[in-house]
Amino acid sequence: MKKLFFLFITGLTVSASYSQDVSDALRYSQDNITGTARFRAMSGAFGAVGGDLSSLSVNPAGSAVFNTNQVGISFSNQNIKNNSNYFGTETSDKENSFTLNQAGGVFVFKNNNPNAGWNKITIGATYENTNNFNNSTFSAGTNPTNSIDGYFLAFANGIPLGNISNADYRDLEYREQQAFFGLEGYVIDPLTNNPENSQYISNVPEGGNYFQENEIYTRGYNSKVGFNIATSYKDRLYFGANLNVHVTDYRRSSSFYEYNKNPLQTYETISNVRFNNELYTYGNGFSFQLGAIGKVTDSFRLGVAYESNTWYELYDELSQSLYSTTETSAGEIFNNSVNPNIVNVYESYTLQTPDKWTFSAAYVFGKSGLLSVDYAVKNYGNAKFKPTNDVGFRDLNTDISNTLTSTGELRIGGEYKINQLSLRAGYRFEGSPYKNGSTIGDLNSYSGGLGYNFGGTKLDLAYSYLERKSNQGFFATGFTDGANINSKLNNVTLTLLFEL
Repeated sequence: MKKLFFLFITGLTVSASYSQDVSDALRYSQDNITGTARFRAMSGAFGAVGGDLSSLSVNPAGSAVFNTNQVGISFSNQNIKNNSNYFGTETSDKENSFTLNQAGGVFVFKNNNPNAGWNKITIGATYENTNNFNNSTFSAGTNPTNSIDGYFLAFANGIPLGNISNADYRDLEYREQQAFFGLEGYVIDPLTNNPENSQYISNVPEGGNYFQENEIYTRGYNSKVGFNIATSYKDRLYFGANLNVHVTDYRRSSSFYEYNKNPLQTYETISNVRFNNELYTYGNGFSFQLGAIGKVTDSFRLGVAYESNTWYELYDELSQSLYSTTETSAGEIFNNSVNPNIVNVYESYTLQTPDKWTFSAAYVFGKSGLLSVDYAVKNYGNAKFKPTNDVGFRDLNTDISNTLTSTGELRIGGEYKINQLSLRAGYRFEGSPYKNGSTIGDLNSYSGGLGYNFGGTKLDLAYSYLERKSNQGFFATGFTDGANINSKLNNVTLTLLFEL
């Protein structure tokens, strides 16, 4: 994207550009099932049920189902294991994290006039950790064909040598910076030394069978603070609305290493290279929700909810470094370091995530329990970076539209009560957001839990298991090979609720 940004080192600033990709749009468009233990145990199937603090995040009309004031807080422990297969070599990595998952309250104001139709107004405020980015992935294996040189060649070809040779890194745009790393690290060379030359060749020896490692370590979260108002008409119709403030804080550290034993040349030839990237994205956004729940009978309920696009204002900071070893057939060895010690601080940009519709049905068996089903529809292909008249963003938005698709999410939950004890279970399925169905695959999740009502206090516990396969390239440009990842997530949530 051709946008101004600032490079920072000892107070110095210049301008340049940076490119986002499809995975960035998807990262901030996806939400996981979080919230209270009861909500998680039933896989979030609360669109027509209401009466739970986290049900507001699905259908804002759910707060009008409450009959008493309620406040609560939830904590979660998340463990994720990523099993990687890269050209037949299997590795694994895992990450464990503890988070404040949810907190909030709902306050009920009843109209005591028996002749009044609108008999209740509720006001609520909730905090949800909608996405926990804490994760760690390690992949390793021998690539029979492709080297990281393809990444640097893809950026360098077309750029005049005079633009990047002996240039000040701070004066370069993002594409030129990537070419600079390849050139200064001897991964690539110009076809000729003419300053007008714009064609480059690889210094990686031919022969394939490149041993490669890729480590990705992420930290951060997406969170949502929702302000809710809802009302009830004769306890048969419920209507509600949310105004939501979103905050994102995402850090990604990646390190790619490549080694080969192919025959060396008389000139300096790459034997190994390590390329490091540190990305920090932060910002905030806004969205709104509208919803309704209707009691068709005393037992059967239907619900519908709409969640608007989220409009994010985001900022990126990026630092990079490259270290390589070059050798010659004569036995000469050179260690090369390309580390500008500069953080690229970019101008803000806007991301519009897709909207979502949720349709729900529930059957309540008196005071014995309930069954509930939610079906949500979201078209990830509608995500957009703005301003849309920016040439780079326009091309990227086309890629998003061509790559991502509309998905359906099915959530099923049930609850059975035995006096003060509640037993719960749920299932969740979400289709792949990619048209190819493999870059990120389908999601399957199972959950269960229990709760105990002490009277004015409730204690709930939930366990959920999630599995999803993916195959995302280590890099988005030039060298796009990636590992097959099978991610398995285990989550335990504990909620303490108080009725006031």
